[in-house]
Amino acid sequence: KKVDERIRTLIENGVRQRQRSMFIIVGDKSRDQIVNLNYMLAKSRVKSRPSVLWCYRNKLEISSHRKKRAKQIKKLMQRGLMDPEKADPFSLFLETSDITYCMYKDSERVLGNTFGMCILQDFEALTPNLLARTIETVEGGGLVILLLSSLSSLTSLYTMVMDVHERFRTESHTKAATRFNERFLLSIASCKACIVMDDELNILPISSHMKFIQPVTKNEDSEGLSERERELKDLKDQFREDFPVGPLIGKCCTMDQGKAVINFLDSILDKSLRSTVALLAARGRGKSAALGLAIAGAIAAGYSNIFVTAPSPENLNTLFDFVCKGLNAMEYKEHLHYDVVKSSDPNLRKAIIQINVHKQHRQTIQYLKPHDHGKLSQVELLVIDEAAAIPLPIVKALLGPYLVFLSSTVNGYEGTGRSLSLKLLQQLESQSQPSASSDGPSSSRLFKKIELNESIRYASGDPIETWLNELLCLDLANSIPNISRLPHPEHCQLYYVNRDTLFSYHKESEVFLQRMMALYVASHYKNSPNDLQLMADAPAHHLFVLLGPVNESENQLPDILCVIQVCLEGQISRKSAIRSLNEGHAPSGDQIPWKFCEQFQDNVFPSLSGARIVRIAVHPSALRLGYGSAAVKLLSSYYQGEMTVFKDAEEVEEPDVTISEAAEKASLLEESIKPRANLPPLLVNLEDRRPEKLHYLGVSFGLTQELFRFWRKHSFYPFYVGQIPVMI
Repeated sequence: KKVDERIRTLIENGVRQRQRSMFIIVGDKSRDQIVNLNYMLAKSRVKSRPSVLWCYRNKLEISSHRKKRAKQIKKLMQRGLMDPEKADPFSLFLETSDITYCMYKDSERVLGNTFGMCILQDFEALTPNLLARTIETVEGGGLVILLLSSLSSLTSLYTMVMDVHERFRTESHTKAATRFNERFLLSIASCKACIVMDDELNILPISSHMKFIQPVTKNEDSEGLSERERELKDLKDQFREDFPVGPLIGKCCTMDQGKAVINFLDSILDKSLRSTVALLAARGRGKSAALGLAIAGAIAAGYSNIFVTAPSPENLNTLFDFVCKGLNAMEYKEHLHYDVVKSSDPNLRKAIIQINVHKQHRQTIQYLKPHDHGKLSQVELLVIDEAAAIPLPIVKALLGPYLVFLSSTVNGYEGTGRSLSLKLLQQLESQSQPSASSDGPSSSRLFKKIELNESIRYASGDPIETWLNELLCLDLANSIPNISRLPHPEHCQLYYVNRDTLFSYHKESEVFLQRMMALYVASHYKNSPNDLQLMADAPAHHLFVLLGPVNESENQLPDILCVIQVCLEGQISRKSAIRSLNEGHAPSGDQIPWKFCEQFQDNVFPSLSGARIVRIAVHPSALRLGYGSAAVKLLSSYYQGEMTVFKDAEEVEEPDVTISEAAEKASLLEESIKPRANLPPLLVNLEDRRPEKLHYLGVSFGLTQELFRFWRKHSFYPFYVGQIPVMI
């Protein structure tokens, strides 16, 4: 059978433009088509065959172990399921390809690696985090292949129960929704580099946007270099004879990274003890590598005491790897000029914690835990990697009379969205401005900010990155909408957000969702893509937004001043509470009831119904203006029944939105995938919605004096204070 020309065109275009492509194959024999796609990719690349990452839940159909696989094939032959005379292309593919097998639970170990092809099976085990983590490893021109088992229609994904839903269920809320899957499928239809097909390579109607795909030509010069590659080569040639810049620049992969290393080396050679250089970038831009090369440059410049800090030494594998590469490029030899010390802690999996250099004089590069900032002495250079994942007061305590380099992931699945980039960097920038009134020498720190935009693995404008950023709301750090006006908090209203409409992938709903997530990212919370699935599918979670007075004559979405996420808890049977007390183990969810039960040995309290405020995020332009307080007051009034006019006998009519209405009875090759019609309004006035009956409203947070005052002001009183600080 002749393969559809569009499939080959998409693969070849990806290779020419150094951009990734994605294929979703539906059917029980989908894995057999991997061989064909791999062959087409290998032919297009005109270089070594692509390395493969194969991710699965817990069971592969054919063993990843060569000898076990031979036994399995022998058994299949004995049962007559395989012809011994005929070579099986799939078995041949397994034998000849460089395949890394990885269970989803071990996916962290592939971070930082690069593959030419990524295969994802067991769709029900996928989470947003896993999706981001695995797709990120694919290089430009590579393929992402998602295998789906035989489905009567794609819309049956809407009702597929995912593994993660087990964690979302509590005793009183057992039915998880599948809004995230619906939005995932609808987003696929708009992805410019994705083809959905069956296991016979027939392209499905959802990929109708690929109908007019045309081959592209590669923009390169006589040496086969693109414009950016030519610029990088010229930069390397310019500094080739300079030491230590030349050898270190030679290790850079992009122009942005090369410029960042030059900026770092300028600060190092300047030897100013009161300067800070901040490196900001999205995931996969080569921040850690640039820092590692800069540290190697500091060693060449004679710096003796260099400390490196990060949330965990495991986060520093790439950084230390590039310190060694930088030293080797400057003709330092391991064991002769420097020694690498690895951790003996089995939990840290032999992570590097120290490098001792003894070529000129004794020089040390040492890992330091962020909380041990009091131990900093005789420091000449401090490097803070992933500063956004370290609490702000600790980052401030780490700064001192020495050179500081810090890096932070501003977005992507490791971008924590902490207030670091907003608060600390603004503060450092303002402190670096010399005040007009001061006549004497300025005691302020010098501050420089560097940003990396080019990806290491693939070309800019990669359609898979664009699709993933929109699907998982990742690229929001710089897209926080401006507020047109700031109304008085007393004039604002709290609205309930209908999650069916919010995650329906309608144009207006998408804008509203991105704005809500932007507030989360700008707040002090540690965010992860999995939070989006929790918001969408968890049955006990509800969302509220605080809006200013709405002008109905204006046809636009109102400004979001504050977002509140609430989780309903309690209604746990006494039998479950007693069993939990006896076993000393609390199930997931229902945080306040289980903590109360555990601390006070009380098996009655868990049976009460309550709500916990999970998150409260205020727009960064509206902080400390009373909007958070107004939202909490309105929420308390709502749950006390002061805002609704329902009588006890009345039952509130929730709009019946069945997800199956979208799954019309159409065959796989005929069905049309589009957002649902006849959805209820996105925002519901609290007067029109009956509140759940609650006995209490609570909150759980990392204790600071400021937060304690805020909640105490609203009559929330502590019943439990943990003895150990929680890293949130």
